[in-house]
Amino acid sequence: MIAIEALLADTIDYAGLYPPASLDMHTAVRNYLEYSRSARRRVLGRFVIDLDRFPYLWDAAGDYVRGMRLSVLAHPESDWDDLRRLADKGYAIEAIEIKTGAPDEIARLATHVPEGIAAYFEVPIGASVEALDAVEAAGARIKLRMGGVAAEAFPSTQAVAHMLDQIARRRLIFKATAGLHHPVRGNYALTSAPASPAATMHGFINLATAAAVLHFGGDVADAFESLEELQPNAWRVGDNAILWREYGWNSDELCEVRRLFFAGFGSCSFQDPIHDLEALAWL
Repeated sequence: MIAIEALLADTIDYAGLYPPASLDMHTAVRNYLEYSRSARRRVLGRFVIDLDRFPYLWDAAGDYVRGMRLSVLAHPESDWDDLRRLADKGYAIEAIEIKTGAPDEIARLATHVPEGIAAYFEVPIGASVEALDAVEAAGARIKLRMGGVAAEAFPSTQAVAHMLDQIARRRLIFKATAGLHHPVRGNYALTSAPASPAATMHGFINLATAAAVLHFGGDVADAFESLEELQPNAWRVGDNAILWREYGWNSDELCEVRRLFFAGFGSCSFQDPIHDLEALAWL
């Protein structure tokens, strides 16, 4: 496996049902199935769906649903028995994502997650030490929201770097979501609407680089700088390694980062990240 394949394998969870794409179920499912058969299928991760929208998934996917890897969004008041029933029926539910930063709630909800399903708790960037400790104690994972459809939804690089440092210190695994449509940090349109406002958005390669820096014991200041990087030519993407400044990681090291720290990210678009990577000749 070459270095960029090691970094990008299974990295994009497809969230076409959610803003700014907000596709209907049939379109989102059709897209996912097409991506799963495309030349870039190795980059594709799970299909993201709310627990209470499962009946519509079967209507849209039919028998193909059995082959769809799923990440399920739930909330503290969800029907957790329903999740267990779906898992018992053989749906390929690999992860569940729950939005809460309350330590007591994290501890309680973790007990409802069926064995074999990875639990991600979406906590605020800048969450309390107690919330992170609760995720660690539960043997769960972290989900970070990196943006949205408004400029103010994007956390500062300083806040992200500090949060990643706290996660790395606890040896937790995290995934990211929202606003990560582009590999490199820059000023981009917030939606696909013709008159969409623009904002500075985080890059997913920036995020992966920051994760690699911290995972292998680098300084949080360097992780901050990697999140701030605006120039694509600051990276050198070769077959055997990916280099950024004085840092470099081979395929085995990148596989380790992905397996033990940075699980990937959710995006309402699969094609936009792929097109940008191809334009940079990184993929």
